[in-house]
Amino acid sequence: MNKKVSPINMLLFHLLVISISFVMIYPLIWMFFSSFKDSALVLTTIEQLFPSEWKLNNYYNGWSGFGGTSFEVFFKNSFIVTTLSVIGNVLVSSMAAYGFSRIKFKGRNVLFVCMLITMMLPAQVLIIPQYIIFSKLDWVNTFLPLVVPEWGGRAFFIFLIIQFMAGIPSELDEAAKIDGCDRIKLYTRIMLPLIRPALVTCAVFAFYWKWDDFMGSLLYLNTPEKYTVSIALKLFADPTSVSDYGALFAMCILSLLPVIILFLVLQKYIVEGIATSGLKG
Repeated sequence: MNKKVSPINMLLFHLLVISISFVMIYPLIWMFFSSFKDSALVLTTIEQLFPSEWKLNNYYNGWSGFGGTSFEVFFKNSFIVTTLSVIGNVLVSSMAAYGFSRIKFKGRNVLFVCMLITMMLPAQVLIIPQYIIFSKLDWVNTFLPLVVPEWGGRAFFIFLIIQFMAGIPSELDEAAKIDGCDRIKLYTRIMLPLIRPALVTCAVFAFYWKWDDFMGSLLYLNTPEKYTVSIALKLFADPTSVSDYGALFAMCILSLLPVIILFLVLQKYIVEGIATSGLKG
């Protein structure tokens, strides 16, 4: 029998959650208000949250960029790299998950174990061999090293989609085959619509990871015209000279907007995809 929670306990619980949430998001709140402060006062008035004088031109100065390249170019580069990476990740991962989940073939279990092992492989051990390969292919200072590997799928996404597919009855496949569906039609017309929450979850994670990728841009992009937002923000602050911190924080706020908007719009699918995949494990 469920016990009724008292109003006092409920109030204390919500106050505790709100307090913890405020502590966690306070750095973002501070950065938002700092983007409207004078650059000279950003680090000298850390304890002061609200600016004494609102500097709206920080966003204009930050958008102007550096080295003759505006942040419009950096955002465009990030959107190109991230969009192509997300499409490749989700498409190939869903195809691989469908093969592991629905198609019986020789060596499937061995390949599945090998795929899981790649999840335990540190990304740092791949940096040097990948750079050598891409250098020999003359792909350095292009978007190809950042995009092409993502079209090989990601083990985490494959595993997550497999867990989601486990909740779809196999009898549905048999019924579709009786109606004349081959494997391609079964995958595109039946399976993809049913696993939409898992696909959206993978897309959001892939977008966030690639949008926030700093190491890849640092390794393979050499000219400002090719820089993404992550590396542009790092180079915007010059420790050897005077940095415009107000403009820097303004661009940081703008760089967070795509991720926040994407999460808010698709959070229903994210929760459903993660919860359903986790329950089927």
